[in-house]
Amino acid sequence: MLINSFVSEVIRFNSVYEKKMHLISQGKIMSSYVSNYQTGRISNDEIISLMDGYSKELGVRILIVSKDRKVLYDTSKTSMDTKISNWEIEESLKGKSVAKEYSSKERSIYIAIPILFENEVYGSIFISSSLEDVYKSIRDMKRRYFYLSLLCLSITGFISFLLAHVIATPIERLTKSINKMYQGDLEQRVELRGHDELTDMARAFNLMSTKLFQVDKQRKEFVGNVSHELRTPLSAIKLLSQSLLHEDIIEPNTYKEFLKDIVSEVDRLNKIIESLLSLVDIDKEKLEVEYQLTYINDLIEKLICTLKPLANEKNIYISFIHFEKIQIKIDPIKMQQALTNILSNAIKYTHKEGQIKVLLYEEEQEVVIKIKDNGIGIPKNSLPYIFERFYRVDKARSRQTGGTGLGLSISKQIIELHQGKIEVSSEEHKGTTFKIQLPCNI
Repeated sequence: MLINSFVSEVIRFNSVYEKKMHLISQGKIMSSYVSNYQTGRISNDEIISLMDGYSKELGVRILIVSKDRKVLYDTSKTSMDTKISNWEIEESLKGKSVAKEYSSKERSIYIAIPILFENEVYGSIFISSSLEDVYKSIRDMKRRYFYLSLLCLSITGFISFLLAHVIATPIERLTKSINKMYQGDLEQRVELRGHDELTDMARAFNLMSTKLFQVDKQRKEFVGNVSHELRTPLSAIKLLSQSLLHEDIIEPNTYKEFLKDIVSEVDRLNKIIESLLSLVDIDKEKLEVEYQLTYINDLIEKLICTLKPLANEKNIYISFIHFEKIQIKIDPIKMQQALTNILSNAIKYTHKEGQIKVLLYEEEQEVVIKIKDNGIGIPKNSLPYIFERFYRVDKARSRQTGGTGLGLSISKQIIELHQGKIEVSSEEHKGTTFKIQLPCNI
């Protein structure tokens, strides 16, 4: 509305100004004709005819006023031979061309032009014109602008309502899903279509929701699995201890056999607890790498020697293939832990009389360690998740073998702490290959 008023005022000013300038220019033309009367170039009748013509053409009243303020001619024939004096005529008799707008009963404009002959003022051309047509046009224009403004406002309001609905509805859905997640229901998804920022946000939310749901599911499974793993050795220790307590006379060999079983169960507990503590240390970023110049060949040979009894139980042959001594800076204890997790997994999931190959070589300023087995392999849909914490491909088999789903996650983080990387490729029933790459210079 303010713009409408401003535009209307500008149009009014321009229209009045344009009409004023047009009448002044026409008045000067009439003044020059009347001044020619002094030279005898034009007759009185011609002047009267000319004034009447201009009056009809312009729709104005024209007066010819002498120097002594007497009306010599009036196109309306109402003020002939009378004296007239007003501000415009007085100013024009001083040699000025003036115009002034009036608003009484009706809006009008008065214009006075001096009649000059040889630089002397002989009289004045006085023009009176109504401005009602101008203001009527402005009123009509304002009315059209008003209706147009209402139409634009209605359209804008409707579009704003639609946009608000389009924007607010997805945000409400997203907010409801977030509140449900806050209340513990992590399996939330927001269905949105399009290619705008809200769709990108919904897509990111869905990815986050899926990830959180998977992590929460794995966490619950992990708690159940760890509880089972802890309960099993504890139950065995309790049973063995109670058996010893309830027997009055126990043979030394039986006593030793029971104690060996208890020690075995305690070792199993320690293994689970050590994995959990390693995980806690990594999470808290307490794990520090103490670099030492180490022969990788020797470290792998010792590792194979340590795990060979476990492989012998299944008659699995482990071969170590290397062609040169490779020495780099690593933390030998932590790297041994990482390799142990991978190699022990290879032994666990390789069939009896299977084969495991450990390869060591240099490639493009990197030390490469490959551990290949011909075991049961990993399903294709599980490969992206095997390095995630708590994830286990075959939960039943992992429980039987004592797995907690932490080993590979810990191995990956130890290798990354050495600025290295680990990759895996596998095919079900054919085997799995882990490829570890470590920088030569750290």
